[in-house]
Amino acid sequence: MSAAWDSADHPAPVSVGPLGWVLMLLRGMVLATVVLVGLMILLTIRLIERPLYGQGRPVTPHITQIVCKIAFWIMGLRRTVIGTPMRHRGAVVANHTSWLDIFSLNAAQRIYFVSKSEVASWPGIGWLAKATGTLFIERNPKHARKQTEVFQQRLLDNHRLLFFPEGTSTDGLQVLPFKTTLFQSFFAPELRDVIWVQPVTVRYTAPDGTDPRFYGWWGDMSFGGHLLRTLASLRQGQVTTIYHTPLAVADFENRKALAQACEAQVRSAHPSAGIAASNPAELR
Repeated sequence: MSAAWDSADHPAPVSVGPLGWVLMLLRGMVLATVVLVGLMILLTIRLIERPLYGQGRPVTPHITQIVCKIAFWIMGLRRTVIGTPMRHRGAVVANHTSWLDIFSLNAAQRIYFVSKSEVASWPGIGWLAKATGTLFIERNPKHARKQTEVFQQRLLDNHRLLFFPEGTSTDGLQVLPFKTTLFQSFFAPELRDVIWVQPVTVRYTAPDGTDPRFYGWWGDMSFGGHLLRTLASLRQGQVTTIYHTPLAVADFENRKALAQACEAQVRSAHPSAGIAASNPAELR
């Protein structure tokens, strides 16, 4: 939840031709319709789900997952999954490149994101985040203890939480050092022996002939501008989501050791490591 990372330069502006504008409009309208219909169905089911299960969400996460899978099809962006999302109780940590990460990670498994509190007030995105059970974290140290308790309770409620330990997004060509703060929650006495953490690497392949940072969203880039550029692209690339071996919290002495182990696994399959991913699993 730190200040936004930035680079010395940004990709050159992309010129959008007539066909690009048509694609932007068509994809945008279809995507908006799918998201809105999915949200309406989710909220309707939640009216029944909440009185029966409280914090539990046995049905609505499936709707989020389906909508995210359809979104990739609408955008024409290929999606590949390597490895298997864990079934253990616990959390997932991943590198952060773009708003597309949320779609990619939601499409592969039923999870709940941990996000900075400011996102809750963003038009559109904030509403979707609240509806899908996102846990919002404030940066104010005064609320740290209370937020840690909420984080831990969500884990005890069998919610598989996902957060980005880098604390910000990048251009997709690097992984920033993992911040260890949220890892401390896993070491609570009631959690340490039952919680696992699964590191995940999300890597993007840009469309042929474009800047390799095409899907990166960082610094002061606007969400709207990046979304429209993605929708207008005649050619699309690929997002690969790589699930590493889950780590048992009980095997680590402290949060720093656990964070370092997670970071090492994420880096091992990232483009910055110079290692190409292999044996992609079937799309999930």
